[in-house]
Amino acid sequence: MKVLVTGGSGFLGLEICRQLIARGSQTVSISRRPSAELANLGVRQYQVDITDTADLALLSRAAAGCEAVVHSAALAGASGPLRPYWRANVTGTLNVIAACRVQSVPALVHTSTASVVFRPGGLEGVNEDLPYPRRHLAAYTRTKAEAEALVLAAHSPKLATLALRPHIIWGPGDPHFAPALARAVRAGHLLMPGEGNNLIDTTHVRTAAHAHLLALDALQQPRQAGGRVYFIGQDDPRPLREITLRLLQAAGINARWRTVPPRLATATATVGEAYLRLTRSRRTHALSRLLVAEMLHPHHFDLTAARRDLRFEPPIGFDDGLDELTRTAPPALDNSKESPCRKPTTPSVPS
Repeated sequence: MKVLVTGGSGFLGLEICRQLIARGSQTVSISRRPSAELANLGVRQYQVDITDTADLALLSRAAAGCEAVVHSAALAGASGPLRPYWRANVTGTLNVIAACRVQSVPALVHTSTASVVFRPGGLEGVNEDLPYPRRHLAAYTRTKAEAEALVLAAHSPKLATLALRPHIIWGPGDPHFAPALARAVRAGHLLMPGEGNNLIDTTHVRTAAHAHLLALDALQQPRQAGGRVYFIGQDDPRPLREITLRLLQAAGINARWRTVPPRLATATATVGEAYLRLTRSRRTHALSRLLVAEMLHPHHFDLTAARRDLRFEPPIGFDDGLDELTRTAPPALDNSKESPCRKPTTPSVPS
């Protein structure tokens, strides 16, 4: 199988390419910048902005001869205005669908996120029947929901599609979640809203990539899986406090959890979002209502559909993944020695 991966130089995209190459698939990547890691794997690379109309011909050429496309490119974040998210996540997805149709690519797997259905109060063991909320807490989740719906609506006898919803992807090389936690530690303390007892499921990067390969296989016989969406995760919900402190320990940082009153955290996020709107800030990782809500409430999912239709099982467990992370993590900055006068921050990561 010849497969095109959008966002192939990214954290998840690179692992998808690794696993495709490992099983003998001819792999093509498109991203904005070249990647030495992809070059070492032997992946053919195209530098393409999937949102730029001037690059559409090159996008189409990259898809030529492919039997499938994995669309993992996206703008992720917890804050920021709608326009850049819409351009990256909605317009970009429309262009990928169009390229698939022009080149008669028969299969498209879309990387969505479990946060497209998140709502205040959280999600406890929900399945794919849960509808999108009437209002999203952030432009990121709104545009990812729009993109997901576009991909599912594009399912047809000529283009089989499905979407995957991994959640909080982490592992070796993680540029988002664990580093954001490390930056948030000040003088040995981690300021977090609530007590951290809410159960959260996460997704190791190898688990997420493995699910994409299973989805590609499923779309070879799309009658059951085509046009559907699937939650993906470790299926091992843990308290937020345990997840965050153990990820920090794996990076060599010992921190103490310091509770911020939930109402204060929510109010601070609301005021902060208003300020960013007034100043027309384009920051994508500032403190936001979405981020605070996800740190206060549970979010874990029923993976029955993925097990049934994709034969999905996590290839690595949470504890084994942390052991691997401990062995491979680079030395961390000693945030405990920073000045206590420096203003503490709450971690802001894409969900």
